[in-house]
Amino acid sequence: MSTFTAINLIARPQGGPVGPELFEVVQKPMPIVSDGQFLVKQSHMSLDPAMFGWMSPDTESYIPPVELGEVMRSSGIGEVVESKHPDFKAGDRVMGMMGWQEYFLSNGPGLNKVTAPLPDEAILSVFALPGLTATQGLFNVGKPKPGETIVVSGAAGSVGSIVGQLAKADGLTVIGVVGSDEKADWIVNELGFDGAINYKTDDIAAKLAELTPKGVDIYFENTGGPIQHHVFARMNAHGRIVVCGMIADYPKSVPDLGPNWIQVIKKRLTIQGFTMPDHFGDVPALLQKLTPYVMNGQIKHRAHVLEGLESAMTGLNLFFTGANKGKLIVKI
Repeated sequence: MSTFTAINLIARPQGGPVGPELFEVVQKPMPIVSDGQFLVKQSHMSLDPAMFGWMSPDTESYIPPVELGEVMRSSGIGEVVESKHPDFKAGDRVMGMMGWQEYFLSNGPGLNKVTAPLPDEAILSVFALPGLTATQGLFNVGKPKPGETIVVSGAAGSVGSIVGQLAKADGLTVIGVVGSDEKADWIVNELGFDGAINYKTDDIAAKLAELTPKGVDIYFENTGGPIQHHVFARMNAHGRIVVCGMIADYPKSVPDLGPNWIQVIKKRLTIQGFTMPDHFGDVPALLQKLTPYVMNGQIKHRAHVLEGLESAMTGLNLFFTGANKGKLIVKI
């Protein structure tokens, strides 16, 4: 094989759905592996809500945008097929940022070996960005204590579902916000959440009051939208709000207004946003924290797999419709 397929970003989203018009499918020459390098054949890549930010022209965000004409950014998993690097050998499984492409040439930084005896889809669903994000956000930002109550928005998503299960394993009361009865049933009856709110059909305020009689100590925010105001109103004194994502606002040219800050003063709330690029150096410690929960069978997952590299170009829209069930993954 003398070439491989990659997908470049060639235009910025203008709000609303994204599609093939933003991308260009290209053939690139197979790279030559030099000393200190290794070549990875990517098998699966992750689709994540953060990609909407990476495609935007915002140069003041936590990570520079993908340059037009460059390979679209994403994390993935694959196998080393050729190596001239002392720490990586052919046959090693690795994961990290490799982009929308079949092959990736690396000199090591940013890629981590995969040693857990799990399929590639499970690794991307649990040990890659979703699990790392959930672990960092819950434990290092949310600082949960047994007996507290946590509300997780986007609770059936790849990050939210893991946050809820970790919190439940540590003795918290866990309430999830989802967008369908099927997802509500899954997080309660399969994942062990204590309750669920369907924001599309439930009376959010009434249901939240019913499920959180002692108030809310931690709010793990993945979506934004109307739910944030209702949870904010039920926060307990010294509560923590972990701001991980705002998928409801990503396609809007003008984001919704947030809650009033008077409550922050009265309740002495801590509100902290975080992003994983700040913590890539902490990945070994985060994996060490997460792994026992997984190995003890306390973390379940499900993957929504799209077939073929080019399916990524429209697959991102599933985040807006909520049609994906589980971690969104492209099988290359």
